[in-house]
Amino acid sequence: MSDRNHSFPLSRRQVMRGLLATSAFGLTAKFGTGCAQSSDTGGEAATDGAAPEEMVVGFIYVGPKDDFGYNQAHAEGAAAMVANVPGIRLVEEASVPETTAVAETMRSMIEIDGAKVLFPTSFGYFDPHILAMAEEFPDVQFFHAGGLYQEGVHPKNVGSYFGYIDEAQYVAGVVAGRMSKSGKLGFVAAKPIPQVLRNVNSFTLGARSVNPAATTQVIFTGEWAEPVKEAEATNSMADQGIEVITCHVDSPKVVMETAERRGVFTSGYHADQSPLAPEGYLTGAEWDWSSIYTSLGQEFMAGKTLMTGDIPHILRGGLADNFCKMSPYGPAVSDEAKADGDAAIAAIKAGELVIYQGPLMTNTGDEVIPAGSELKTDDVELEKTDYFVEGVIGSIS
Repeated sequence: MSDRNHSFPLSRRQVMRGLLATSAFGLTAKFGTGCAQSSDTGGEAATDGAAPEEMVVGFIYVGPKDDFGYNQAHAEGAAAMVANVPGIRLVEEASVPETTAVAETMRSMIEIDGAKVLFPTSFGYFDPHILAMAEEFPDVQFFHAGGLYQEGVHPKNVGSYFGYIDEAQYVAGVVAGRMSKSGKLGFVAAKPIPQVLRNVNSFTLGARSVNPAATTQVIFTGEWAEPVKEAEATNSMADQGIEVITCHVDSPKVVMETAERRGVFTSGYHADQSPLAPEGYLTGAEWDWSSIYTSLGQEFMAGKTLMTGDIPHILRGGLADNFCKMSPYGPAVSDEAKADGDAAIAAIKAGELVIYQGPLMTNTGDEVIPAGSELKTDDVELEKTDYFVEGVIGSIS
């Protein structure tokens, strides 16, 4: 999820599309690294409920597929879909910015590769790019990671999916709170949008459930990928004596490696970063896209579509629904912290633990949930989060 806006050279896919547009002959090609094999069969798939023999599915990433973060998590899920669902043929393109470049990539995957389903995975791809392509290609299904679909407003061939990963952040906070002797935690964040704020809050509430005095220092970098600022923020936290650092940026790689060098515990995000911090990695909040992508692949091969109503336009879930998961505990995690983390996971999956319960105050002293009230994970009010809870050190403005 990013709003990076850089200039990129033409991809091999874009060059190929230009050749097709100017040639009087059909052309079959096999692309090299970064692009999947293309076929002149087009991978035709019916949208009237008939099961296809082959389904071409395209995935588009805003960054590299091996970023140890957001993009890698999606790429691993795409690979799982292909491995688990016979008949799925995958085409991919990485490092596609949130500009007209993504529209060009989508068009090329449809016209050259015959893709009938697209997963443009970055937040900024949605409006206007996905919406415009969906209008132009009504027989192609577009699935966006971000939960922005509105019934009656957006095209019927557009769907959205996302996970309540703040449940996993809560568990990570429990482990961090138990492992930190001082209770001083840190959170390197990109931007103060609702999902980021919700992750910070849930992490903090998890920590304070085992250590009521725990605090979370937040530093915003301003962008989804700012390696220099991420390193500076991590070093600043280490200098302040913060004992566990986590983050919400595109790639946690810099944060994890910097904290490891400083001897600070870490908690990951998006994917498993334990190889980057073999001594200090505690656990992490990971996406489990393998599960949802495999399930959707099976639906596609059964002839089900968004347009026929066989696939819901909004797909959401948390730990219990396998939309997200925890990284395995690292070697530094104590038995007590493991027990607390496992108990939190079990309670969340069973629906017995509600993270947002009253009385809940903001870090500026305002009450957001009164005593006796609660906001469950799927409550739409949490999608509008614009505050930090008590215990967070930092400002949104």
